[in-house]
Amino acid sequence: MKQLFFICLSFLCLNIKAQDASLALQKKPLINPQVLKAEWAKVPNGLNVSFASSNVRFARELPAKVTLEKAWGAKAWKGEKIHTQILVWANKDLNNISVQLNDLKDAQGHSIKKENMTAGFLDFVITDEFRDGCGHRKPQDFDSSYVADAIDTKTKSVLLKKNTTQPIWLSIKVPANTIPGNYKGTIKVKGDKDYALAVTVQVLDKTLPAPNKWQYDLDLWQHPAAIARVHQAKLWSPEHFSLMKDYYTMLADAGQKTITASIVNEPWGHQTYDDYPSLVKWTKKKDGNWSYDYSLFDKYISFVMDCGITERINCYSMVPWKIAFTYYDEATQKEVVFTDAIGTPAYNAFWKTMLLDFTQHLKQKGWFSKAYIAMDERPMEAMKSVIKLLKETDKNWKIALAGDFHPEIEQDIDVYCIASRWEFPAATLAKRKEKGQLSTWYTCCTEPYPNGFTFSSPAEGVWIGWYTASKNMEGYLRWAYNSWTKNPLKDSRFITWPAGDTYMVYPGPLSSIRFEKLVEGGQDFEKIKYLRAAYAKNKQTKQLNDLNKALEVFDIKSLSKTTADDMLKKVKPLLNQ
Repeated sequence: MKQLFFICLSFLCLNIKAQDASLALQKKPLINPQVLKAEWAKVPNGLNVSFASSNVRFARELPAKVTLEKAWGAKAWKGEKIHTQILVWANKDLNNISVQLNDLKDAQGHSIKKENMTAGFLDFVITDEFRDGCGHRKPQDFDSSYVADAIDTKTKSVLLKKNTTQPIWLSIKVPANTIPGNYKGTIKVKGDKDYALAVTVQVLDKTLPAPNKWQYDLDLWQHPAAIARVHQAKLWSPEHFSLMKDYYTMLADAGQKTITASIVNEPWGHQTYDDYPSLVKWTKKKDGNWSYDYSLFDKYISFVMDCGITERINCYSMVPWKIAFTYYDEATQKEVVFTDAIGTPAYNAFWKTMLLDFTQHLKQKGWFSKAYIAMDERPMEAMKSVIKLLKETDKNWKIALAGDFHPEIEQDIDVYCIASRWEFPAATLAKRKEKGQLSTWYTCCTEPYPNGFTFSSPAEGVWIGWYTASKNMEGYLRWAYNSWTKNPLKDSRFITWPAGDTYMVYPGPLSSIRFEKLVEGGQDFEKIKYLRAAYAKNKQTKQLNDLNKALEVFDIKSLSKTTADDMLKKVKPLLNQ
């Protein structure tokens, strides 16, 4: 892969056989110990502190190769979240490295309060490499290294070990009611002494909508059982729901529109580390009739809506990756698995009964207009059969699909999310917009870029927002928000896909560089939509042409020749004129 932002060091290779072989690192000898020792010998004594780009991952074992920057300036819209990195490194051990945040003020005394600022120490996790993308992988077959990703805002001070670099993620959320102007102040890094860093934020007279009002349609699939496991809480217990709140609120604040709801067990054929249980309990009665318990479904959907994710309920799935539907059989007093193929009379009868009951229940709850039967990457004939059955049940059923572009069924898909190798024809996009149908796209384990692996360039998350705008689509989908590995805070590798593929945030909840950059891409999308409309309305032809021309370069193939960071540097200033 072209963008490689981590360093593999042979002398730091770990081979943790005794306790946890899953944490073993395999590394290529890119830098030998003598070279590394010489690099650290050049570092001035004491603590070194500097601002640095938020689009670069810095290696823990190397001194930072940056020009020392003691001041950081940025432009921001009202309501926007901006960020940068602070690097600290030293050639000796230093205890209690911490960051002191202070208000930023303009000349008239208006302020951006420090409560709108966060500083988080970046934690390092094990990553690997893309190589062949999808497919079973063994850790020992792939080059691996430590990479900075998790943002720990809960830890207030750290020990900086000798000859290490510690990145710190600084975020500033500009309140929507901020008076436009230049806001200045200092923050302090405390170590062997206090280091003052100057911050200036020029707040422009433009307002970014609140995330729940964004046109950008983000869909990261949620995994409730993973939260129960990592926190050692009983699944669906009051403690579990309490723990989920911060995760779902953080996702809502990123512009998430859709609730991931499983109406069968294991809708993806148990491809994840944790189980994915159904929210609906299916029971075949002794007399042959069926009953469906929606109590957990109702509780969960209401809970997620209360967290701020309210627009859609994607129900997975009538077309799972493995045709195996579990239900409880009262006659035999055990669980039974229905396996008849999609489209058969038995399958249609099995689902028709449920759909009729489910439709009635959703209408009683007032949720039918928000509910979608969701499918992903399934065979054409299976999808056609399910669409026919749905429309026969109730012509107003909505359908969501993530997969290849199929003109034969496109008109029936209300939210159509295509794989990155496809593009919607312009005429199709226009018709879908007229009908109020959403057109989005996704990446997964097949694309080396743009992507959200733990080794991906952070800038690719922002690039995704620009690409979405350039192709006149409405949003982006990625599995998954939190389908965690065995030990996600230590090792982001999984047995089947490149590292980081299964989650964007960490237990805590802790955000990540990848997640923050994905949100930044959503913000940029909103800015682009706003500016295009404003320029057209005000007949600002030059500005509109400049922005449209900048968007034309956003093609996935271009990332094979230049980095996402380099592309964004050229066009980002157009959003803050």
